[in-house]
Amino acid sequence: MVYFLEMLVLVSPFDFKCSITSIHLLLLSYYFLYSTMKKNTFLPILFTLTSILQSCEDNTLYFEDAYVIENVNLIDPLEGIEEKQTVVIKENKIHQIYNTAEVILSSKNKIYDGTNQFLIPGLWDAHIHFAFETILGEYMPDLFLSNGITSVRDTGGPIDLVLPYKEYSLKNPTTSPRVMIAGPLIDGKHNVYDGSSPSFPLLSIQNSSVSVLQKQVQELIDKKVDFLKAYEMLSPEQFKLLAQMAQANNLKLTGHVPLSMDVITASNLGLNSMEHLRNIELSMAKDFEALFSERTFALENKNKISGSKLRSSLHQSQRMKAIANIDSIKQDQVFNTLAKNKTWQIPTLELYQTFANKKYKSEAFQSYFYMIPQKVKSKWMEQINSTSDEPDQEMIKYTQWSRDMVYQMHEKRIPFMAGTDTPIGFLIPGKSLHDELVQLNLSGLSNLETLKAATYHPAEYFGLEKNLGRIKVGFEADLVLLDKNPLESIKNTQSIRAVVKAGKFMNRAYIDSLQVN
Repeated sequence: MVYFLEMLVLVSPFDFKCSITSIHLLLLSYYFLYSTMKKNTFLPILFTLTSILQSCEDNTLYFEDAYVIENVNLIDPLEGIEEKQTVVIKENKIHQIYNTAEVILSSKNKIYDGTNQFLIPGLWDAHIHFAFETILGEYMPDLFLSNGITSVRDTGGPIDLVLPYKEYSLKNPTTSPRVMIAGPLIDGKHNVYDGSSPSFPLLSIQNSSVSVLQKQVQELIDKKVDFLKAYEMLSPEQFKLLAQMAQANNLKLTGHVPLSMDVITASNLGLNSMEHLRNIELSMAKDFEALFSERTFALENKNKISGSKLRSSLHQSQRMKAIANIDSIKQDQVFNTLAKNKTWQIPTLELYQTFANKKYKSEAFQSYFYMIPQKVKSKWMEQINSTSDEPDQEMIKYTQWSRDMVYQMHEKRIPFMAGTDTPIGFLIPGKSLHDELVQLNLSGLSNLETLKAATYHPAEYFGLEKNLGRIKVGFEADLVLLDKNPLESIKNTQSIRAVVKAGKFMNRAYIDSLQVN
């Protein structure tokens, strides 16, 4: 204390750092001076102390055209938690971050109290379909925002349907999630999602030859898609050309491993990410060669059945046989290839859980249907009531196997992104992403790793990791303010107090208003 007092007389009041800690020391100094020092010594130092306090009134921090979230706990997906921080948001960026104890804010600031709350980067749903339920599609952006999802990755729909969602998001960044689109599923001669039934709406383009594929894919590239998606009925020659076109245009290629190929070949050719772990088991089976030969013959499709029926018949005849007969050596070869090539995985575990256990039959599941339009709710209830109440035992086995695969892949450092496939499987846009986070967490990802799969990893996938997906100065202000700590329970991502999109602060009342009913 004596040393502090001695230094005061040598310091200009305007050189003094006005922090809460320093002010506490000043007050203690007053008391010390008053009780211990003589008047002729007290008065000069008292003058200095008073001048410093007066200067601090003028040196409080004020941020024009900005707002402040004060005394909040930050959770960065790479660095973890940093407690009691003060975050300044200006325009669409994180402008400054301070240790709360080291700054005094002017009362002129617009301040939100973040005490005992937790700030995380905005979430991604890395697998959605605006086109699957066209009536619901127009409500999906608001449902995403109301659940803290500030970015989405649309993995398949007609380009003329999904492109307007992207264009709207670019023009209205504060009221729409960021939208990254693939355009339609790029399928082969017998395309699966051909619009032949409500279960198979038109999400794909048919490619009868390599030359047709080249023409149609170039049209998608010209329309500025953000990535491309390969589908299951492509021939090896078509897939190879598609991968070459993606690489030549600096686009990621995602998809299902075509049934005419094995996963190692697909990954080595340039499949950057895989959805649903689809068809991976076929490349790890002990009888891989026999299964492959059987598929090759079936894919000739001499009976000219639809692509959806052909694909379903191959899944039904080979999937469970393969997972019951996994070759550990082949599995290691597959995992090593995926790790080497950094082939991202979007396993959509909640989708499998929902189908396997008929979760959509429960009152708890249906209690969230208030978020969707009545017409869609009625359609879904009719479909749900027409299905059996019995759990699908085969799907339950496959679901558990999928979770085991995620655990083992994670051990091999294969990267993951969180995605749902909403609204397929009656999954509510936005809400279902939080359920997917629980599934990833149960499959071996730590809480922080799970958050990373829904924040930093999708940004990294699209090359945006220098500007998005973390809580750092200069990064995009896409944020979610939580009442509870997601590092204690991943379910706490649902305790949303507010959402920030491109700098716009949306409180609980506002985001509640975004839900349909």
